[in-house]
Amino acid sequence: MFLIAPVQRPSPMPSNSTSKLMIAAADALRSGVGAIDFSEHVSWVYNPLDYAWEAHQQYLRKYARGTRRVLFLGMNPGPWGMTQTGVPFGEIEAVRNWLRIDAPIAKPAKEHPKRLIEGLDCVRSEVSGRRLWGLFAQRFDSAKAFMGEHFVANYCPLVFMEESARNITPDKLPASLRQPLEAVCDQHLAQLISILQPQWIIGVGAFAEKCARRVIAANAILNVQAGRILHPSPASPAANKDWSGTAGRQLEELGIW
Repeated sequence: MFLIAPVQRPSPMPSNSTSKLMIAAADALRSGVGAIDFSEHVSWVYNPLDYAWEAHQQYLRKYARGTRRVLFLGMNPGPWGMTQTGVPFGEIEAVRNWLRIDAPIAKPAKEHPKRLIEGLDCVRSEVSGRRLWGLFAQRFDSAKAFMGEHFVANYCPLVFMEESARNITPDKLPASLRQPLEAVCDQHLAQLISILQPQWIIGVGAFAEKCARRVIAANAILNVQAGRILHPSPASPAANKDWSGTAGRQLEELGIW
């Protein structure tokens, strides 16, 4: 188990040190999940931390600079978001024009013909990412202003698909795969908490909140609270009725905004 000392809010480390630690943690995460053999139960697995590594590093160098009061945590990449861009909830327009990420995106070694990786040239829009980053853009003048106190990450970096290309979420994996995956991802989340020293972890949806609470409890982390906002997926009827208004109110009720 990766144990963390109680968060004492020391003087912030230099911003470039934070980025280096975050990149090292992401590198360990991509190696850790890459060592798990999913082939017996999952037809297709993409790891954006491999083929979109340059873009992910650029995201961390630009925005993982110093400690953060709030860490927003998603589940895993969507097909038209981080899967394409290497950025959590990485809707193309937001990544290109708000976050200003422009690193080249390669392709996975094994590419599903129905889920081609087109990077920033992808014409599809990740609705969840558009809603989430759109909420932040409504409230903050720039990505830099938002990232002054906030950061966005995913719990799991992998994309799982059936032979038909239908998405498989991590919670639907068999226990024989879910348990080793959770061990690696829990350790990475513990590292993020240690590096960023957030006061809050906000799960974007119930699954991410559950993961955050598990890691906080398992490592006896003090002074870090967990909460959640409604997931912005269009698959949720509630999310299709003024999601930004609902999520904004939830953050206000938690005292975060």
